[in-house]
Amino acid sequence: MVIQRNRYLQKLIHRRENGLVKVITGIRRCGKSYLLFELYHQYLNADGVADDHIIELALDEDENARYRNPLELGQYIRSLLIDKEKMYYVFLDEIQKVAEIPNPYLPGTEEKIGFVDVLIGLMKIKNVDLYVTGSNSKMLSTDILTEFRGRGDEVRVNPLSYREFSSAYEEDKRNAWRDYFAFGGMPLVLAQKTPEDKIRYLHSLFDKIYLDDIMARHNIANDKNVLDDLLDIVSSSVGSLTNPSKIQKTFASVKGTAISDDTISRYLDYFMDAFLLYQAKRYDVKGRKYIGSPLKYYYSDIGLRNVRLNFRQQEENHIMENLIYNELRVREFDVDVGIVTVNSRNAQGKSQRTQYEIDFVANSGSQRYYIQSAFAIPDEQKRTQETASLNGIADSFRKIVVVRDNIVPWHDERGILYIGIEEFLLDENALML
Repeated sequence: MVIQRNRYLQKLIHRRENGLVKVITGIRRCGKSYLLFELYHQYLNADGVADDHIIELALDEDENARYRNPLELGQYIRSLLIDKEKMYYVFLDEIQKVAEIPNPYLPGTEEKIGFVDVLIGLMKIKNVDLYVTGSNSKMLSTDILTEFRGRGDEVRVNPLSYREFSSAYEEDKRNAWRDYFAFGGMPLVLAQKTPEDKIRYLHSLFDKIYLDDIMARHNIANDKNVLDDLLDIVSSSVGSLTNPSKIQKTFASVKGTAISDDTISRYLDYFMDAFLLYQAKRYDVKGRKYIGSPLKYYYSDIGLRNVRLNFRQQEENHIMENLIYNELRVREFDVDVGIVTVNSRNAQGKSQRTQYEIDFVANSGSQRYYIQSAFAIPDEQKRTQETASLNGIADSFRKIVVVRDNIVPWHDERGILYIGIEEFLLDENALML
């Protein structure tokens, strides 16, 4: 099965030999290695690059464990650079596996050597075009970017979008939405034959990869039960405003566990660091400012959210909202939860202020879109309710309501676009209809 990831492939092609290290990030098993080792490798071959000028090293494989030592890694790559005339393309997969070690040349000091030093060294070789993948956001932290001296170029890879998923779906296409809605877009889900196989695979990602990685990276193996419970709580509240204090109360009342706000906040950061969760902040549209807590959390893949709950909570409105959020992220929008305050008069003629929530405020450069996720709009009363927030915005940016039904897109008298979820996900230009 070939899964086309043209969005990301074109990004690599555009950045080819640009003098920067291409840093490909994203949750583990979302297809970073496939993009680099298969799709981009094939592109380079087709463009005349021989295999002996493409150096590939998967640092998460046990046979390559010795190269997790930064000195061993640098020496090994340099030993393969025999041809001084032609370009070498160096692919280092899961670079965060490289350890940070004391500098053996400066004994008695606190100086250390890690993967950043290796990458900076390789970048200085004129006939090396360098690509690395990593599965945590710390790879692009402020400190590391400073050490790269502005020479790092990120390409963020996501699990399969619905468009990618449906294009590779080999069964009856009418079932593509059903499967994506339930099992999400982790690429290897497509290779699983039965629902039971898909569920087993998703469970294994949590139990054998994500949680193990997080516990090992942050040395919190003793807190696995807390991590499990926290993920379950967040899974249940996708699309709902929350914060560490609220989650703390849930732990106390439902789990009977005492855990501090700071610990909850730190563990949520660990999940985001691993690209498992995303965080959406609240933005006051009229006041043009961000509002603090509470905020919303979304899963980077809806199948991972569903399997956490053993498919017990399949509220289509919450799942729809998560899918829309993910699609906006794929399309490289900055996404916030909008708040708009509307002044009106009640039945007694008294002035009142009502605060409405806009599901998503999506920004890209000078463009902005206001998007409401509405499972169904069966009548005029429901439409008025769903569009109250959008109608309270005075600016001229486009406003969209996404519904579950497969409808012909249409605009109401105020210019609001109504579109079905599948068409929204499949059509890159849906926001401009």
